[in-house]
Amino acid sequence: MSYSLQIAVDATNPHAQADWWAETLGWQVEPSNEEFIRSMVKQGHASESDTLIHRGTLVWKDGQAINPPEEVRDGSRILFQTAPESKTVKNRVHWDVRLGGDNKDDLRSALEARGARFLWEGHQGPHSWYTMADPEGNEFCIS
Repeated sequence: MSYSLQIAVDATNPHAQADWWAETLGWQVEPSNEEFIRSMVKQGHASESDTLIHRGTLVWKDGQAINPPEEVRDGSRILFQTAPESKTVKNRVHWDVRLGGDNKDDLRSALEARGARFLWEGHQGPHSWYTMADPEGNEFCIS
């Protein structure tokens, strides 16, 4: 049996992180079901304080997922969820964004312009990569 995978990432602002990572990966922010959210509030299963308006859409306040494009979607997703504390130490797990031939210097510049920080350059044999931090400080590599 094969399983799909959801990676959950703690975030100060899950919607901003989801937007940033969806753009970075060429993925899509998972659409909100406003009718469902309103029905949960109306039925008393949630309150208005559990929601917010993000980019003109009613969403759940404490989480936002992103998905790969339709043509490669397998049920896997990344969920950004609110955490009470901010990031304080190095991640034990990080993402390697494999560029498939795109220029990593160009991508580094574009990511820095969107709020990422360059941390260091690594090498192993003929391979090299840049370790970066996203706008909330989570480490990732581009290679």
